Amino acid sequence: MAFSNPTRDEIKQILTDAQVIAVVGLSDNPDRTSYMVSAAMKAKGYRIIPVNPNAESILGETCYKSLKDIPEKVDIVNVFRRSEHTPPVAEEAVAIGAKVLWLQLGIHHDEAVHIAQNGGLKVITDRCIKVEDSILLPNGKSKS
Repeated sequence: MAFSNPTRDEIKQILTDAQVIAVVGLSDNPDRTSYMVSAAMKAKGYRIIPVNPNAESILGETCYKSLKDIPEKVDIVNVFRRSEHTPPVAEEAVAIGAKVLWLQLGIHHDEAVHIAQNGGLKVITDRCIKVEDSILLPNGKSKS
């Protein structure tokens, strides 16, 4: 059966419930999409945890070399890596007990999807988390 992303209502619920987003491949270069998207998500109230083995801190947050090094619970693993590099990220996302594996716009890998789904994670691929958040929660995450 072919993969399909959750419905817009399900994605809205995922974003509403999420507090902590680990961003794999977050660049410390402000001109990179990963930086701009993560800065916008941080401004919207999400806690951003950078996963980048080549940086000390990004967006004022401590960087971690891998998902397994993060000392707190992660809701969403947001991935800015080429598709072929996503299966190991999916394995780590399962190992740390994340709730969602989110592969950014232009990223999809059937094996990564399979790994994450078999590990109990919800999976979203080929979608930009910032765009979805802007459309689905334009006024922020208030649950009023």
